[in-house]
Amino acid sequence: MGVTIENNKYLYRADLLRKTNACIKFVSAEPLLGEIDDINLEKIDWIIVGGESGPGARPMEKEWVLTIREIAKKSGTAFFFKQWGGTNKKKAGRLLEGKTYDEYPSISNCNTQ
Repeated sequence: MGVTIENNKYLYRADLLRKTNACIKFVSAEPLLGEIDDINLEKIDWIIVGGESGPGARPMEKEWVLTIREIAKKSGTAFFFKQWGGTNKKKAGRLLEGKTYDEYPSISNCNTQ
């Protein structure tokens, strides 16, 4: 189960997600439209970050992405960087500091019955 958090205004959604019984909990910071610098990723398994794409796409700052990556690293949350976005998302690509981030959460603790 997941929630979208576009910027700091919507951090409360992570708190609501944490209250669920979902086996895998994820945050989609996509499109990332502003800073997310105080997110609590405790009991959140995965965070996906990406910029807005298409005509009229709003810009995403590199520092916003780096901040989320560091918070994820400190909390042990899998970090997936999807794309920079923009009007030509393929041209902008998905490298972050020369690297792709394709981390996925572990499902080993999920009850599959």
